[in-house]
Amino acid sequence: MRRLLAEDPVTRAGPLARSLAVFALLATGIALLVVRDPRADVNAALAALGAGLAVALLAILAAAFAFVRIWIDGARGLGAALGGLLLAILVLAYPAYAGLRGVRLPAVADISTDPDSPPAFSRSRVAFAAREGRYPPEPGKAAREAQRRAYPQIAPLTLDIDADQAFELARQAAVKRRWQIVEAIRPGGRMGQGRIDAVSRGLLLNLPADVTVRVRPRADGARIDVRSASRLGPRDFGSNADRIRAYLDDVANLALAAK
Repeated sequence: MRRLLAEDPVTRAGPLARSLAVFALLATGIALLVVRDPRADVNAALAALGAGLAVALLAILAAAFAFVRIWIDGARGLGAALGGLLLAILVLAYPAYAGLRGVRLPAVADISTDPDSPPAFSRSRVAFAAREGRYPPEPGKAAREAQRRAYPQIAPLTLDIDADQAFELARQAAVKRRWQIVEAIRPGGRMGQGRIDAVSRGLLLNLPADVTVRVRPRADGARIDVRSASRLGPRDFGSNADRIRAYLDDVANLALAAK
């Protein structure tokens, strides 16, 4: 007479978590490739990216359910559940970091080193075409006050060189950061100030932001102001402030190297 061996139950939630996580990884990867293509429909690509992140959340829930079954019933499937959890965490790690950072920052998407008199974006035909026919709206008083509270260190850069030299360093820094320079006007003329209008793209999502740099002559040198405005959404998650800081650091380093 043969004896039947009782097998441990197998939770289906573990393999489900792994399958969902693999799907989320593939979906977000494809969405990131698509959104980086300038010819792609950005809104559709972002929607696909959001769907991939939602699937990763479902994978975490499935893995949690699998862990409960394994703990209570002694079910098998721990490896699949752990694999799904780790893949889902990998997909959600950076969005979670950006989201947590964004919660601590105000809902602003236009940052300037001169909140009282921010540099104006060019209204030329070439600049409008580069900005896809849009002109960044002027932030209100509340938005500027929110910027002052959140980014007190965002300030103009003053250099003890003449405005022409400062303009050239500002242009070189924009080229170094691979900005698309739309318009560059050297200091001089009636206003005396120089201007650089450019388009900057994010490292990960390649989303465009509009940047304008103002170079003003001073009695003791030159002053450089920068304004950076995101095109999508009312919240930039700190990207514009990061862009301005990095850019002005580059200009300052170029100025030191030139001495």
